[in-house]
Amino acid sequence: MKQYIVDAFTDRVFHGNQAAVCVLEEWPEESLMMEITRENNFSETAFTVKEGNGYRLRWFTPGGEIDLCGHATLAAAFVLFSFYESEAESITFHTMSGDLFIGRRDEFIAMDFPAYCCREIPVADQMEATLGARPREAYLDRDLLLVYDDEAIVRGMKPDFEKLGQLDGLGIAVTAPGSEYDCVSRFFAPKLGVDEDPVTGSVHCMIAPYWANRLGKRVINAYQASARGGQMFCELQGSRVVLLGKAALFSVCELML
Repeated sequence: MKQYIVDAFTDRVFHGNQAAVCVLEEWPEESLMMEITRENNFSETAFTVKEGNGYRLRWFTPGGEIDLCGHATLAAAFVLFSFYESEAESITFHTMSGDLFIGRRDEFIAMDFPAYCCREIPVADQMEATLGARPREAYLDRDLLLVYDDEAIVRGMKPDFEKLGQLDGLGIAVTAPGSEYDCVSRFFAPKLGVDEDPVTGSVHCMIAPYWANRLGKRVINAYQASARGGQMFCELQGSRVVLLGKAALFSVCELML
């Protein structure tokens, strides 16, 4: 089985977010995909199989399969464009979240994702106790989004990961306005076995609509301020968010299975 390791949302290795990508002719047992994912121990391993005019794409974390992942989609598209579909200008991924439309745009890969809803919920004392600072606003969809006024709070945050698992949402995103970017963020997902995800495309389907509405801008220049760090441009298009990012190939290997 061929496997590629790609750093997504960056143009150089050792930055952005690592994802493993396996391009298959047919689906293996789900238990084997989970074993491969745990062996890789990245936040995401993507598996894809050609299906009709597109590809079926599935994402696995060490904690199980999830319904949407941005950086592993970017990594999978990068691998397919580089090694399997070099003449193609676009790829359609069939996923648990519906069809995702991926295209080349100059030096970027553009990914058309469904936008999350920003349903405001009350700010709770538990949020402050868990993250060490009280957010000004809180929103909930698949993930929990907490908004702060100062990017230094987001960059310096040291959450209690045990308590994070008690908050609503599959993952917890924190965000603030940035000095060099429209917004900065971080994303924590201990429920999925990932304390902090380096760069998270899917959560920007929630972050980007929030900042687009607040700033009155259609295009958001976003930076995820993890130790590895990563940048993406987000275009709000009605009920869709187009994420633009780059990727860098770290390795190609053969899994001895």
